[in-house]
Amino acid sequence: MYVPPHFEESRIPVLHDLIERNPLGVLVTQGKAGLDANHIPFHLERGPGPGILTCHVARANPVWQDVSTGDEVLVVFREADAYVSPQWYPSKQDHHRQVPTWNYLVAHAHGRVTVHDDERFVRRNVALLTRTHEAAQPVPWKMGDAPRDFTDMMLKAIVGLRIEITRLMGKAKLSQNKEIRDIRSAGEILGAQGDGVIGVAMCAAVEARGRE
Repeated sequence: MYVPPHFEESRIPVLHDLIERNPLGVLVTQGKAGLDANHIPFHLERGPGPGILTCHVARANPVWQDVSTGDEVLVVFREADAYVSPQWYPSKQDHHRQVPTWNYLVAHAHGRVTVHDDERFVRRNVALLTRTHEAAQPVPWKMGDAPRDFTDMMLKAIVGLRIEITRLMGKAKLSQNKEIRDIRSAGEILGAQGDGVIGVAMCAAVEARGRE
């Protein structure tokens, strides 16, 4: 990923937060069948270093047989994006030297994959994902709610993947290369239009610039 210095986000805790808020990642692999991309919900295990990602895929999905343990893979997580019009920049009225752009927040996790075709791993992964995403429900669903024979049958139909992150990089493209008045104006307009995540992030970028 091309990352100019003013758009770089390298703080591991910030990138971990982005992943946990947006756990549906795009797993990109280069296997025997060539390039492949799969959209998969991941569980992040924070720890020493960049962390570990775990997930599971359908046994019918060829990706777990197309890659080998130790292969390098990439997982892309995207938080938000928004079109930015040059009309929103006050400086455009002064010199008209502005063009449209697209702002976004993403994290790229590079790592080494391990295939886990075993019931213990997939049961734990399903339990972790369920516990995390059911937590906000009035009555959280848990694996024990389903009959044991049904759960066992479903677990046999999936295969686990574990990715040890070797490099975690992020890009926060928030018009940081523009004047502060332009960033603030575009951020406020995006917020008013409903693109709150990018709008808030742009306004935060203005505050960060003010503290420099």
